[in-house]
Amino acid sequence: MDRFVVRRARGPESPRRAGQAPRAYRQATLESLKRVVVVEDIKRWKSMLELPGQPKENLIEALEELKKKIPSKEVLLSTRIGHTVNKMRKHSDHDVASLAKDVYTEWRTFIKDHSNKPSIEVRSDPKTEAFRKNARKLLCEALDLEIDHPLAENIEREAFHLSSRLISAPYRRMVRALVFSLKHKPEIRAEVKTGTLTVPAFVQSHKK
Repeated sequence: MDRFVVRRARGPESPRRAGQAPRAYRQATLESLKRVVVVEDIKRWKSMLELPGQPKENLIEALEELKKKIPSKEVLLSTRIGHTVNKMRKHSDHDVASLAKDVYTEWRTFIKDHSNKPSIEVRSDPKTEAFRKNARKLLCEALDLEIDHPLAENIEREAFHLSSRLISAPYRRMVRALVFSLKHKPEIRAEVKTGTLTVPAFVQSHKK
C-alpha cells in the first residue's frame, strides 16, 4: 500500500515555541578583538591601577578590561603595563591579586608562544596629545598639585574616555567644568584628592 505524507498548515503559534524570543546576534567590532589594542585604553587602566586609594571595584574593573586584551611586546614595553599588573599580584586584597596573576600569566604565555605575531595598535596623533597635555596641566593647577601628577592624568583620561576618545566640544566643556569645580569648590577638591570621591564618579558627574 502506498504511503502518503500529509502536510498540515502551521497555526499562528507554530513558527516558534510559545515564549521563545528571537535569537539576537551582536556584530563584532574591530576594537572588540583581543589582539586589537587601543593604547589610550591601556594607559587609562594603568593610571587607574597606579593611583593610590582606589576602591577595590575600580581595580577589578581595570584588570577585567585588561584581561580582554593581549598587548604586543612593544606595547608592554612602551606603556610598562606589564610591570604595573605584575605589582598588583602582591596586592593585599586576594581577589585583586588573583585576577592580576591571571592577566599577567595569560599575557606572558601568549607573548612567549606568539612572539612573531604582531597586534594592531591604535594611538592618538601628536596634536591630540598636545591638547590633552595642556588639559592635564590645567587640572594639576586646579588641584594645586605638581605638573604631571597621576591624579590629574587619571581625571583627564577618564574625561577623554567618556568623550569617545575625541577632542570634541563635549570634551572641552567637560574639562572646563572639571577645572572650575576643582578650583572654586574646596570641598570637592578635598574629596577628590583624598579619594573619598572616586575619579570615575567625579568625572561622570560633569558629563554634559
